[in-house]
This record gives sequence, C-alpha cells and structure tokens, in this order.
Amino acid sequence: MIATRILPLTSLLLSGAIFGFFYAWVCSTMWGLDAADPATAIRAMQAMNASVRNPVFFPAFFLTPVVLALTAGALLLQKQRDAGLWFAAAAGVYAIGGFALTGLINVPMNQALALVEVPGSTEAAAEIWKSYSEPWQFWNQVRTAASGITVLLTGIGLIKIA
Repeated sequence: MIATRILPLTSLLLSGAIFGFFYAWVCSTMWGLDAADPATAIRAMQAMNASVRNPVFFPAFFLTPVVLALTAGALLLQKQRDAGLWFAAAAGVYAIGGFALTGLINVPMNQALALVEVPGSTEAAAEIWKSYSEPWQFWNQVRTAASGITVLLTGIGLIKIA
C-alpha cells in the first residue's frame, strides 16, 4: 500500500509543487520585477530570496528527490520494475536539473545579490538588475523544464504501477 499508493502520490504532489514554484518565477514574478523600477526589483528579489528558506518550501525543494528515490526503491523491491525505473528517472532528473542546479547556480547568484547595496542611480541599479536577472532567468528556465520533466516522468511511473 505505501509503495504502490502513498509514496507515488506523494512523489507526484512534491514534484508538482516544485515545478509550480519554479514555473511561477518564469511566467510572472520575474516579468513583474523586470517591469519594475530596477532598485525596487533588486530590493524585492533580495527580500524574496531571504524569505524562501522556510518550512513550507522545504518539503517541495528538499524532499522531492528523496521521496522519488524512496518510491523507486520501494517499487523495485516489489518487482514493479517499469514503474520503479520511471520514478528513478524522475529522481535523477530533478536531483540534477532542479536541486543541484539551484544549489550550484541560482543560490550563489542570490547570495551575491543579497550583498548588493542598492545604488541611488537608476542607471547603476538597472545595470545590476540586468546582469542578475538575465542569467538567473535562463537558469531558472532550465530548472523549470527539468522539474516539468520530473512531473511527467512521475506521471508515467504512476501509470505503470500494476
């Protein structure tokens, strides 16, 4: 019951939650910040980055690869090879394209932005914001795509459960 119902559904829930989190940055948050005054955008992003490490964010970001891997292992132990391999693939895609990418690229960018003192000059703020926003959005789109693929692989794994 746990391996065939609870873990797979929890995997889907967590995968969907983190995909939605990254996707919201792609299609609204960053576009809104790019349209705002650059100094305001910098301050807002600094505030959002400071607030994201919280108990609500924790399960989706940190537990998704763990639950996907547990699901894969449990299904493989129950001789549900096809389903287990799809969940293992989902765990791998998210671990590399979502979790590791965030830790290696987006988090260091966020930490660097946190140290920025917002300049009084609109031009200087615009340059800081552009040099942060453009690469950050590129890498966020990569982790969003990886997280979306994770949801898809998780769904295929659910379909394969006997």
